[in-house]
Amino acid sequence: MSSIKQSFQVQFSYNILFTKNLFAIENQLFADFLKNFGNPDFRKKILFIVDEGVAGTHPNLQDSIKAYFKQIDIIDLAPEILVLPGGEIVKNQPEYFEKTLQAIDTYGIDRHSFVAAIGGGAFLDMVGYASAVAHRGVKHIRIPTTVLSQNDSGVGVKNGINFVGKKNFLGTFAPPVAVFNDSEFLKTLHERDWRSGVSEAVKVALIKDLAFFEWLEKNAPALKARDEKVMNEHIFRCAELHVQHIASGDPFESGSARPLDFGHWAAHKLEYLTNFEIRHGEAVAIGIALDSVYSFLKGDLSESDIERILMLLQNLGFKIYHPALSENDKINLWKGLNEFREHLGGQLTITLLKKLGKGVEVHEIDFDLVKKSVDILSKI
Repeated sequence: MSSIKQSFQVQFSYNILFTKNLFAIENQLFADFLKNFGNPDFRKKILFIVDEGVAGTHPNLQDSIKAYFKQIDIIDLAPEILVLPGGEIVKNQPEYFEKTLQAIDTYGIDRHSFVAAIGGGAFLDMVGYASAVAHRGVKHIRIPTTVLSQNDSGVGVKNGINFVGKKNFLGTFAPPVAVFNDSEFLKTLHERDWRSGVSEAVKVALIKDLAFFEWLEKNAPALKARDEKVMNEHIFRCAELHVQHIASGDPFESGSARPLDFGHWAAHKLEYLTNFEIRHGEAVAIGIALDSVYSFLKGDLSESDIERILMLLQNLGFKIYHPALSENDKINLWKGLNEFREHLGGQLTITLLKKLGKGVEVHEIDFDLVKKSVDILSKI
């Protein structure tokens, strides 16, 4: 018997940069990144793909990008800035994924060149997936424009689109080469989108950082009132916790544990059950409430603990129950749990709460207690 054993490691490194007015002529942050990245002997190109909603609320954005690149002589800006829908539609309908690939091909974006996506989390997911599979991987730059994408999804390593009615069924683990968080984009967010991303901060605080949870309790009124300084501090702290977890654990999720998906198994199903009428962050808030009540019923949280969690979510402006949870005697929710198990592969692994600031992994779920948790939320 003969065999050859192959083993190697690949180092990934990227910066998450915080700024304001990224494409102002006087702001050289983006230009400096492009000048200093990669082999200077290669003539690079860059293609911008912009979320339609962002393009509408920032009507000068495309002109600003074109003016900005007139001062940069080391890289060629693709003549078209591709504008596509944002939100889950861009992940649900394959035509937008195909249009992205066609643009990468049309404008000659090779493995030394860049695709820069400007938009919310779902939009970044789709463009990141297309970038990862084109030429087996072109350089991807993320410019998140929502709270949720700046503090969570946009700073991570996952990309994907939905398929056969299942969220993120197709996807890759492919880190961006850089992330630029521009606080100016947050000013035009709808109130729901401003609030929605904060649920991811509640999530990561509950499983990892009691001090951050207490900070959120203290600052919930300011966050709800659209205090920009407080929001930017929250985004930085939340993003920091997310990237620390990714670096310290299992970044490409080769196992079944996914603590950063606390509250998400129900949230993913709830998005589909409502035909994506509720935002991802809104669904996560409900998922957090559900799993927290379950942890309370299991005896791991005190009555005071669960009251603090639910009060924080409500003080931030979230609803903690949706009627779709109860449909068909919760059978749809049961299907969601099984779909989550299938997506993970291997044994079921759900993160619950051992105490405030401390998550715990479990491999079995008492669905009768889940149903009881839903009933409790429906009466609050």
